[in-house]
Amino acid sequence: MVHPVLKPKVVFFLTLVLTLIIVRWGYTQEMTRYPTRPINIIVPMSSGTSSDLGVRLLGKEAEKYLGQPVIVTNKAGGGGSVGYSAVATVKPDGYNIGLFVGAAPSFIMPFLERLPYHPIKDFKHIVQYLSINLGVIVKGDSPFKSFKELIDYGRQNPKKLTYGTNAPHSIANIIIEQISKKEGIQLTHIPFKSSTEFQTALLGNHIHFAAGDFNFPMVEARETRLLLSFMEKRSDDFPQIPILKDLGYDIPCPSMNGLFAPKDIPDDVVKKLEESFSKAMKEPTFIKGVKDLHLPIFYRNSQEIEDYMARNYEVFSRILKEMGLAK
Repeated sequence: MVHPVLKPKVVFFLTLVLTLIIVRWGYTQEMTRYPTRPINIIVPMSSGTSSDLGVRLLGKEAEKYLGQPVIVTNKAGGGGSVGYSAVATVKPDGYNIGLFVGAAPSFIMPFLERLPYHPIKDFKHIVQYLSINLGVIVKGDSPFKSFKELIDYGRQNPKKLTYGTNAPHSIANIIIEQISKKEGIQLTHIPFKSSTEFQTALLGNHIHFAAGDFNFPMVEARETRLLLSFMEKRSDDFPQIPILKDLGYDIPCPSMNGLFAPKDIPDDVVKKLEESFSKAMKEPTFIKGVKDLHLPIFYRNSQEIEDYMARNYEVFSRILKEMGLAK
């Protein structure tokens, strides 16, 4: 028999254990049926950008495989860190996931400033579905017909060759500085606030070339000329344009779109999300939509993108330390 003094404590303990079992059972049952309610994708940028439009296209097609609506919430600011921070702190149940956008918030900013997340340890990457077009452009009537001609001019005219990017220490800025180091030349960097600004400066003859995102219609209309692509493989739109490796530059440019979640998300939920969004990538509506946006489809599964992110984190740690930028 339980002593009368201990009886209330025993009852309380048994009630607590039973409650925990019921809660755990309910959580397990919910995860087994996942998803049972809408899934929210946190986008770390403003609405209307190409990446934002791309993930909306993907989410719409994924609904038929998830059996639930997919909604998008924009949390712009801090170069992407605001959205990343939001993803790191949500409940890891698969109902709030995020869009990862490549270099700045994952491989550059973490080494330049203190952030409330670790880009590798705090996240589980689900799938990559797009690459982002970045490259080097000159004005349409520029005398430079190739990237080699641009480099030769820079070698013959130290510091006179000027270029613009959308920000200091952006991925484009880092790539060009790595190239100039390899070639032994000195360039003058002029940072702008956006790709629109540096393209305007280029057309106004205020800079010799620009590096970063570029306007496809302007290239097609020959207002600007693409000399070099930063992508991992040649563009279907401009197959004649060399990529970094074609010119002997072993410099990564991890600029891509994919989905990620808090690190403690259950493996079976990751599997469901990975399968659903991977199938959505093959839908004709998605394929046509991103083609119209000039966004190349590029697939990596969960394990592949996890490995890719970890590898590039180490690479950029070394690069930024060598440049004297890492704190």
